Amino acid sequence: MALPSQQTVDYPSFKLVIVGDGGTGKTTFVKRHLTGEFEKKYEPTIGVEVHPLDFFTNCGKIRFYCWDTAGQEKFGGLRDGYYIHGQCAIIMFDVTARLTYKNVPTWHRDLCRVCENIPIVLCGNKVDVKNRQVKAKQVTFHRKKNLQYYEISAKSNYNFEKPFLYLARKLAGSTD
Repeated sequence: MALPSQQTVDYPSFKLVIVGDGGTGKTTFVKRHLTGEFEKKYEPTIGVEVHPLDFFTNCGKIRFYCWDTAGQEKFGGLRDGYYIHGQCAIIMFDVTARLTYKNVPTWHRDLCRVCENIPIVLCGNKVDVKNRQVKAKQVTFHRKKNLQYYEISAKSNYNFEKPFLYLARKLAGSTD
């Protein structure tokens, strides 16, 4: 499951697929966890980038191989191919751009077509921005599909560990 360039680890590791429209903050969110830095300039991801992210939990260390996918159609590449063997997922939208929320059902459908019954977290990113277009009460998709929802900000670090910790609990089948 690990990529050839990455050594496998002797603690639990999971393939986490991160999807959503271009510009919603997927790469920034992953980089924030990797380096602690916030990337201001937007550079579209081409195809997919895979980053190992380690978390220390009270049950020991776990690793997510984060498959940060291209959100823009023209850079989509294999798309469905990136989802194969995905064990959990994050669908991201931008609360300052209505269209990115409107496209969430499409991302969810594509993901579920390839990965059946995996834990999925819906994340509304950029909650630190003033001119919010998608209000919290307008976000209802997760209820219909029984997904966990978090409002996050990769910029201010608001709730930025919650999606990972939720997925870790789901994958471990443990509430703590």
